[in-house]
Amino acid sequence: MSQHINRLLPLLLLATVLALASVPASAHHSFSAEFDINKPIELRGKVIKVELINPHSWIHIEVTNKQGLKETWMVEGGSPNALFRHGITKNSIPLGAELVVIGYQARDGGNRAVGRTLKLANGQSLFFYPSPLPTGVQ
Repeated sequence: MSQHINRLLPLLLLATVLALASVPASAHHSFSAEFDINKPIELRGKVIKVELINPHSWIHIEVTNKQGLKETWMVEGGSPNALFRHGITKNSIPLGAELVVIGYQARDGGNRAVGRTLKLANGQSLFFYPSPLPTGVQ
């Protein structure tokens, strides 16, 4: 019996390695892969959802576009741990709050942006993406 197991063990290990290698990896993207520094954006709207999840946090805001239509925008921020270290919690960004987001739009032109600075209606500024900006961005 042990001889049978000794022959099967390498095959089982090989099968496990091949199975794990075939699972797509969820790659962490860089700023420049997802967002365009040549597309600065300022959004004004109401907070409809806050997700402080890894690897990035997201705030969903309802914005009225130039045609007067409502759009939902997703604003990416830093990790929950990094935001917490800067004093930002879910309670810092209440649902329904008026918010001004300054950031950069997604490369594909979708309703996604990376938020550099958030400003609440009371004037309080929140630093939402505590990582350094790419070279050339101010």
